[in-house]
Amino acid sequence: MSPTAKPPSSPAGAKRPASDSDRGISPPPPKRKAQAAISKSAVANFFTPTSQKAKERTTWTERSPEDNSRATLLVAKYVSENDEPGAAEATRSKRRKIAAFDLDSTLITTASGKRFSDGVGDWKWWHHSVPGRLWNLYHEEGYQVVIFTNQGGLDLHPDKSKGPKMAKYRVTAFKQKCNAVLSQLDIPMTLYAATAKDIYRKPRPGMWMEMKRDYELTDSDIDHENSVFVGDAGGRVAELKGGRSAAPKDFSCSDRNLAHNVGIKYQTPEEFFLGEEPRDFSRDFDLANFPFVEEEGDDGLRLEKANDKDLILFVGPPGAGKSTFYWKYLKPLGYERVNQDTLKSKDKCFKAAADFLRKGDSVVVDNTNPDADTRSQWVALARKHNVPIRCLWFRTPLQLCEHNDAVRSLNKKLNPEGRQGLPKLAFSGFASRFKEPKVEEGFQDVIPIQFKFRGTRDDYDIWGRYWL
Repeated sequence: MSPTAKPPSSPAGAKRPASDSDRGISPPPPKRKAQAAISKSAVANFFTPTSQKAKERTTWTERSPEDNSRATLLVAKYVSENDEPGAAEATRSKRRKIAAFDLDSTLITTASGKRFSDGVGDWKWWHHSVPGRLWNLYHEEGYQVVIFTNQGGLDLHPDKSKGPKMAKYRVTAFKQKCNAVLSQLDIPMTLYAATAKDIYRKPRPGMWMEMKRDYELTDSDIDHENSVFVGDAGGRVAELKGGRSAAPKDFSCSDRNLAHNVGIKYQTPEEFFLGEEPRDFSRDFDLANFPFVEEEGDDGLRLEKANDKDLILFVGPPGAGKSTFYWKYLKPLGYERVNQDTLKSKDKCFKAAADFLRKGDSVVVDNTNPDADTRSQWVALARKHNVPIRCLWFRTPLQLCEHNDAVRSLNKKLNPEGRQGLPKLAFSGFASRFKEPKVEEGFQDVIPIQFKFRGTRDDYDIWGRYWL
């Protein structure tokens, strides 16, 4: 139609032309062509009979610690497309060697170069040799291959007040990414993702224990000498070349510590995949400084009751070993115990201590008592009841205290009072308030107590692991 051509006349039954009175009303917006939101492959898959559809090879499950009904462990079991049905189960008992890997910055990294993934598809192999190396481990070297990964950004069952839609999206996106990784590897394997700070989180051994149950393995079944855990959190110190930092320090030592906890070799991705030499590493807290020593007689500690009746005030951070010390050394001497974790308030502690002193009992105040102002109240109570007051100062380093707290809260065997784990603030708060106790505050004496593990060999097997 030329620019001067007139539009064709309206056919019969068409709407009348707009009158002058109608021209002030805007016409309806033009209709746009609808865009297809479903791909052709999706449509084809919808009409494909179930018997002809590709089988989903990754099965996802959720698990919870024994003492918690809330699931915090996400588990993906992948069955290879090339394996005959039942093949993985048939060879399970033959695979005594375990090759375990961290996921991020070990098997994969971001394709975008960002520190954290920018989406489901933002990943690539950490090194091009990774898929072939894992394939050989399984098919040629007889290893059982598994993945242990901490995923603290995931929340499997979020509260409604914490954005459940976003939390659900993150879990779904993580599953989709892992499905792609496992499918490209295409070897029978299991992935374990710890989403909370509980027994499953590395370096704690929860995921390893789940793996043993899943593959029906005992400690004696596993070839610990030839098993390995590969991860980038090895506690490596920064490496300098030419006055510049050629390699930054690792963000933690959790992967190396997990390998220590389960008794297998540890390697970094650079060592395992590229054959590089190990770098120097260090631990903020090293269990090598606290070996197990068989107790001899009185344990080398001589603490005698200096008075017929007195009050002993403990001073030390949470997790310093104060309660264990009381039960081992002071309870046998006839001391009664006052503890705020049990009584729930300071006022109740003062009342209980006063009641014991009136009855003629000696008392131990098993609290942290970090500063002189707090301690002065107990000095005043002792004076009121005309009894001497002594101070036991537990000089346990804070990192060791945090370790003790984690051991206690995560192991029922070493937690007879059922105490819950403490937040970081409990330790930093003590440190900010602490003032060294002095005899001049009114004490008969101040006795420093150095930490020493006091327990059985079986207890040490639990305590002597890394839990932070």
